Amino acid sequence: MATDVHQHLWGDAFIDALRSRTAAPRLDGWTLILDGEPPYDVDPADHDLPGRAALAAADGFDLVLTSLSSPLGVEWLAPEDAAPLLDAYHSDAAGLPAPFGAWAAACVTEIDPAPLARQLDRGFAGLQLPADALLDEAGYARCGPLLSLLESRGLPLFLHPGPAPEVSGPSWWPALVPYVQQMHASWFAFRAFGRARHPRLRVCFALLAGLASLHGERLAARGGGRGEVDRDAFLETSSYGPRAIDATIRSLGIDTIVCGSDRPYAPPPGELGLGEAASHAIRVTNPGRLLMGEE
Repeated sequence: MATDVHQHLWGDAFIDALRSRTAAPRLDGWTLILDGEPPYDVDPADHDLPGRAALAAADGFDLVLTSLSSPLGVEWLAPEDAAPLLDAYHSDAAGLPAPFGAWAAACVTEIDPAPLARQLDRGFAGLQLPADALLDEAGYARCGPLLSLLESRGLPLFLHPGPAPEVSGPSWWPALVPYVQQMHASWFAFRAFGRARHPRLRVCFALLAGLASLHGERLAARGGGRGEVDRDAFLETSSYGPRAIDATIRSLGIDTIVCGSDRPYAPPPGELGLGEAASHAIRVTNPGRLLMGEE
């Protein structure tokens, strides 16, 4: 089953919930207002369900997993503020037709696995969390009940960049600096703290984990070990092309690379020049292992 594990698609209930807010994150018409980023004019066509289904078919995907975009900061709101947005997101996502599925989401300011359990009972593929919730040992201790629930269900975790801190800079700054920094740090935090706590958890890092695996030589030089590949720690390809994907494969091997696009913000990777077997692994075999634990 050819799979894209990383897209975003807003439904009517979620759009209405964003428009009902008077503080960030909110929508003013189709202008997205966030803390830490300049106003962003959303293209309504990006969230048109028939249009997105047609794109998925054209891309050859049998399954497309959508998720709440963690840079919005919904998961970091107080529970009473997060709940209406999370409920709207889950309501929309649970009603998506084929080829769409979805990752569940959870509040991280007050950890409660019960709402997540109810969403997983509805058939969500696993849980997406903002990477900035899991950057150190304390983060893994706080979020442990959510991750233990995933382990008990045999379902994966997807780590996605969280909100960007407010800084002045060009429009591309959040995507190129804090997002990448979060993913880089989350990769090493999982290695240092997460795997020991959750030995059976399958986890996927967005945007090739900020290319963290390319620092393997430096890790070895500083006493962090060399050559260990965690076959249950996956990296998805969003916004990267042949050079970065090839370099990551050289550092880790092919078996943990999965296709993710981040659509509507970027298309799926095109021809990688790595051969048919590699393309099949990235689009079919490895996503199956991530989602189902299949060999």
